[in-house]
Amino acid sequence: MASEDPVRQSMLSAIPHLRAFAISLTGNVTYADDLVQAALLRGLENLDKFQPGTSMQAWLFTILRNQFYTDMRRSRREVDDPEGALAGKLAVMPEQGARLDFSDMQVALAKLSVEQREALLLVGAEGVSYEEAAQICGTNLGTIKSRINRARTRLAELLALDAQEDLGPDRLVKAALFMQTP
Repeated sequence: MASEDPVRQSMLSAIPHLRAFAISLTGNVTYADDLVQAALLRGLENLDKFQPGTSMQAWLFTILRNQFYTDMRRSRREVDDPEGALAGKLAVMPEQGARLDFSDMQVALAKLSVEQREALLLVGAEGVSYEEAAQICGTNLGTIKSRINRARTRLAELLALDAQEDLGPDRLVKAALFMQTP
C-alpha cells in the first residue's frame, strides 16, 4: 500500500492539469470532465504499463489525448440529430412477427402425426433427400412423399395459410414496399 501512495499522489496532483488540457481540447467542460475521468480510469487499468521514473502527468496527458482523438474519429461516423428528426424518419420492421410465426409453427408441428412430422422435418429442416428419409424411417419412397404432402397440407390448414397471400412477404413488408407516396 505504501508503494502506491506516490503513484496515487501523482495521479491526484495531475487532475487539475488534465482538466485544463481537456477543456482546451474540447471547449466543453462536461465533456472535458468525462475525458479526465476516462483517462484516469484507463491509467489505473494500465498502471502496470507505466514506467517508474517517468512523468505520470505526461503519461496521463497521452492517454487523455488519445481518447480525445478516438472520440473525434468515432464522432465523424455519427450523424448529429439532437432533436431526433432523422431518427424519427427511420423505420425498422418489427422483430416479434418472426418469433410469433415460429411459435405458431411449433404448435402446428406438434399437432401432426409423429410419422408426418418426422418425414417433414427430415426433408424440410434437415435437408435429407426423400430416398434417405425413406431409409431412415424404414419405409418406401412413396410413403415418405405421401407423408410429406399430407404434413404440408395439414400445416397450411393449421396455420390458416392462403397460398396467394401468405407466401412471400407478409402484409407489413408488402405495405412498406408498395406504399403509395402522395
